[in-house]
This record gives sequence, structure tokens and C-alpha cells, in this order.
Amino acid sequence: MRLGIMQPYFFPYIGYFSLIKHVDQFILLDDVQFIRHGWIERNRILKQNGGWQYISVPLKKHKQKDLIKDIEINNDIDWRNKIIAQLSHYKRAPHYKQVMDLLENIFGQEFITITEINKVSLQEVLHYLGIDTPIKIFRDMGLKIDDVQAADEWALNICKAIPEVNEYWNPPGGKSFFDMTKYKDNGIDIKFQEVEFLDYKQKENVFERGLSIIDVMMFNDVERINAMLDRYKLYE
Repeated sequence: MRLGIMQPYFFPYIGYFSLIKHVDQFILLDDVQFIRHGWIERNRILKQNGGWQYISVPLKKHKQKDLIKDIEINNDIDWRNKIIAQLSHYKRAPHYKQVMDLLENIFGQEFITITEINKVSLQEVLHYLGIDTPIKIFRDMGLKIDDVQAADEWALNICKAIPEVNEYWNPPGGKSFFDMTKYKDNGIDIKFQEVEFLDYKQKENVFERGLSIIDVMMFNDVERINAMLDRYKLYE
């Protein structure tokens, strides 16, 4: 069984979804320290007058060493309508209505933690794209894993705790991070998935690469997006 593990990101870029599509099970790792100004509570979309801007979910105050699973959304701020307003300039995009319907369905739900909204939004986007890979939150799985002695052992120990897993897939940026010997010694093959980013027509002549999946969905139909997700290479 192929397993993917990532921290829960907020409407991440297309490579994140390609990883999900091509593994058999995907786990949101929420039992590690939350790092501010990453991709957990924000992502990037086009800016109306060129370039890009952030969309984000405000968070309640927390301690520096708090874990992702304990990070709560500050629902006293009207962040939902702010994001909807930031997306209004996409109204001439070919799939604007479908994407806004999807987002309004997600934003119509109540969320306490950032992990909750990220899981639901991932699942809703996957459903929209016709992808059925199951997503689980690590804290809810009840897995008993070995103590983690180094950062690259989170994935290893989770893989070891699920007997069916024989492959672990990871984005290419983490290749230097892993001690490959540890995984091979435990019968786990690591595959690094490098997605080929295909340009598509946005509003302007200059293409902004690596934006949120929201941008991808605005300008591309489901068939085209899945073709993008399938363009990748694997490295060991």
C-alpha cells in the first residue's frame, strides 16, 4: 500500500493534490509543532491588478510550541466573507460559479480547529475532482507508534504502524531530509514525486505558478486538472 503523509494545508497547490491522488491512503499529520506563516492557515491566489496575494484563516493566540491539532480558528473575525471578497475578481474565469459554490458549501460549515477546515476542504475538492483517496487525521487514528528520535522518523514510524504499507510517497523537496537506510531496513520504499507544473491561461499574460488549487479550478475543468495531476515523475 502506498501512503502519503503531509501536514494539513489550506487549499494547497496542485502538487499536494497529485500526491493524494496517487497514494492509497493519505494522513494529515497534526501531532507536530505548528509553524507560523507556512501553508497551514493560508495560501496564494491571483491579485486583481497582477501578482498574487494571500487568503488566510485567522487563528486564536497560541503558544510557540503548540501542536497543529490544538490550533483554533478565530471565528470572531469574518474571515469567510473576506476570502469570498478577495476571490470576486475571478468572476470572469470560466469555472467561477462552480468553484464559488464549492467554497460557499465549505464556508457554510462550522469549524473550531484549523485541521478540521483543512480536512473538509481537501475532501470537498477531491470529491469535485472525482478522487476517492481516503484522508485521515493522525490524532484520530489511535496509532501506537515508536518514539520519534529524529524528524524523518515521523513518517517511518507511522508506516511501520500500518502493516499494509510498503511504500511511502513524499514531495521531492524532502529528499535530502530522509535517511533512506532507515526506511529500507524496515521494508519501506520511499518514492519522491515530482509534479510537472503545466501553465494554463490565467487573467494576465504573465503566469503565476504554484498558486492555490482554487486558482487552478477557476481556469481549468475537471478533466484538465486531472491531466495535470497525472503529470509527474518518481525518484528513489
